[in-house]
Amino acid sequence: MQRVWVFLFFLGPVSCNFLDSKEKRTQDLINTELREMDWNSVDSYPLFLECDETATKEAQKQCFAQQLTTHFENTLREFEFTIDSDHSAIVDVIFVIDAKGKISVEDIIKDAAILKQMPEFDGIITQSLKNIPPIAPALKRGIPVKTKFKIPVQLNTK
Repeated sequence: MQRVWVFLFFLGPVSCNFLDSKEKRTQDLINTELREMDWNSVDSYPLFLECDETATKEAQKQCFAQQLTTHFENTLREFEFTIDSDHSAIVDVIFVIDAKGKISVEDIIKDAAILKQMPEFDGIITQSLKNIPPIAPALKRGIPVKTKFKIPVQLNTK
């Protein structure tokens, strides 16, 4: 009789793990991965067609920034943004590239003097970004993700 009790005693605690469903274990694993993931960085930056997707992350970042700046400068070159101000004439354009590569302006941070002197400024900036060449979205673990960027625009002052 003692052997039966000893056998049942050892079988009981070992079999508890087998009672957990496969789905619950999978969900626990996913939750652990999500908690440990660095959500403030991407594995690869958004890319223009001219950028090399096999390049290092830093090279991708530089190519993206250079292509974006070049496009922005070429588009805005036809406009002369000059304001009368003693303040710093730097405007921060905050934009988002979604998981499909579509770009949209989230905010344009500027001094009230800029808004007063150039009320059409926001529209010009927004249109400039909408005319940008196609962009492949950033990737996180091989999945396209939304990313937010800020680009400063220096305005001429009189």
